[in-house]
Amino acid sequence: MTDDLMANIEITPSETKELLAREKEVLFLDVREQWEYDTSHIDGSVLIPMREIPGNLQRIENSDQIVVFCHHGMRSLDVAAWLRTQGVEGARSMAGGIDRWSTEIDPKVPRY
Repeated sequence: MTDDLMANIEITPSETKELLAREKEVLFLDVREQWEYDTSHIDGSVLIPMREIPGNLQRIENSDQIVVFCHHGMRSLDVAAWLRTQGVEGARSMAGGIDRWSTEIDPKVPRY
């Protein structure tokens, strides 16, 4: 892993869509709360709220590529950085979160 923990840590929604289309083994990780997921979610994503990430590290670290997202991209950036400190090199944060996904990729995903 590079010495710079934050190098190449963000991925755009369009890059995420392309990655999900071509790679089968990507963990698309939603770190928002259950109520947020119930309000709006992206099909194919897995919900593990931010506070539950440490307890689920073993489940997460087995994935080679992980794209983490939240509402606007701040929590997911924190989670991706933390995962990298735990040796999960493939963790990246989707810039702009589900809100940007809704405006750029799928307007059927409700904004809140």
